[in-house]
Amino acid sequence: MRPDHAQHGTTAWWIPESVVAALLGLSLALYLVGVHRHRTRGPWPLHRTAMWIGGLVCLTVSLIGPLAAAARHDFTAHMAGHLLLGMLGPLLLVLAAPVTLTLRTLRPAHARLVSTALRSTVARVLTHPVVAGVLNAGGLWLLYTTELYEIMHHSLPVHVAVHMHVFLAGVVFTVAIVGPDPNPHRAGFRTRAAVLVLFIAAHSVLGRWLYGHPPAGVDAAAARAGAQLMFYGGEVLDLALLVLLFSGWYPTPDRRSRLLPRNPSRARSSAPTHVRKPREEKTS
Repeated sequence: MRPDHAQHGTTAWWIPESVVAALLGLSLALYLVGVHRHRTRGPWPLHRTAMWIGGLVCLTVSLIGPLAAAARHDFTAHMAGHLLLGMLGPLLLVLAAPVTLTLRTLRPAHARLVSTALRSTVARVLTHPVVAGVLNAGGLWLLYTTELYEIMHHSLPVHVAVHMHVFLAGVVFTVAIVGPDPNPHRAGFRTRAAVLVLFIAAHSVLGRWLYGHPPAGVDAAAARAGAQLMFYGGEVLDLALLVLLFSGWYPTPDRRSRLLPRNPSRARSSAPTHVRKPREEKTS
């Protein structure tokens, strides 16, 4: 353990964890209030609520408690927290469709404000798969291939900023690739698939890189254990993103039936024909 890690148990590090706990509790309360208000329109899907709770649990475990404390001096624990904070947690929160719930339960005037924000230039840029992928993968490469990883353990502001970036980049990337909420700037399937494949490659290469090139301040054995967790754990979550992406694109039998004309006889009658109808004979 580094000498600077001893101060992590002081009030300076306890205050951010208290703030995080309050924010997570508020997020849970707001979502449950939205679910309650949605009852006037019908039941909100139970699995969406379960995903929101599961996502908040992932954030809680990664930021507060034994794992978060161990992550300050154990690289394997740090990597476990990274997977929860930057990949699994954002995935569950995004699949909970919080924006859809918000739009359905807010007053019309407030819902229009949310819709305006979704159509803004900032939202269009951030939710583009290329931008989101660069922010996500680029941030990880910057963290583990420079001295930033060591600096974050000496500076509380840098520590907070890094964790915020990991979480927000994971959310934005998940929204850009498989988000179920309304997205007026959603990119095409080919763009999203190409970016996801490149992200998976960048994530895998980084895991292999860490196996032989430990971050500053991390010994080789700890780096190998953390790199293996990042590689195999990341592969599982990346595979989940691929499955969600392709399951949302591939036309199911119900979707294929919608592409067919509802009235085949009507479709045939509307087809062009070169056969002239016989003239009706005049009757005297």
